[in-house]
Amino acid sequence: MITLLDEQIPTWFPDPAKTDQQGLVAVSEKLGPERLIHAYQSGIFPWMKMEYSPHFWCWFSPHPRMVLYPSEFRLSDSLKRIIKKNTFEVRVNHGFSQTMRECSTIERPEQESSWIEDDMIHDYSLLHQQGIAHSIEAFLDGERVGGLYGLAMGKVFFGESMFHKVSDASKVCFAFLIELASSYGIKMIDCQVHTPHLASLGAREIPRDQFLSDLKLFLDPLPSVVDWKAIF
Repeated sequence: MITLLDEQIPTWFPDPAKTDQQGLVAVSEKLGPERLIHAYQSGIFPWMKMEYSPHFWCWFSPHPRMVLYPSEFRLSDSLKRIIKKNTFEVRVNHGFSQTMRECSTIERPEQESSWIEDDMIHDYSLLHQQGIAHSIEAFLDGERVGGLYGLAMGKVFFGESMFHKVSDASKVCFAFLIELASSYGIKMIDCQVHTPHLASLGAREIPRDQFLSDLKLFLDPLPSVVDWKAIF
């Protein structure tokens, strides 16, 4: 039986540790900033709407969970050369909503359509205004050609999506994220589910129980609000 979340109680979710391997925790009609914050702090994230009922968002906490510990990041020789050449201009929070929209338009072979819809962009943009959601973008000749976005809470960065229009643009953004992680003491980057691209960068799968345990260890009681532009 699927749990339908009460829109009047945005801070409640079923225990994610008790879901199956697929990790469907619950469904809801709306996202909302408060619910999103509580979800990520609980190891849960929204991912696509129900196929047979497209008005409802699905909330997941999959097993296993894909994560990257910054110390395990793999910087390939080819990526080192690209970064050294300064091929791309990397910017932080330079058009958060636009970066989300770019991520929504990229074709992905494993998915029929994007889960990044207008209501999601609206609510994550509100989190961006609160200093919780951030984007990193790569520009080439003044055009945004790659980027990623996610949420920063405590010592965790919750990666959401990335895109590239030029080869290696998103990888450069990810390398910059690792640099930010070092500056802000981020201990874990949540990558959600396995992809060969993330695995090539050093991400690996861990049991959900371990992820939830690490999450509890690395999170502050409240989401930290940091002006990333203050340093970069």
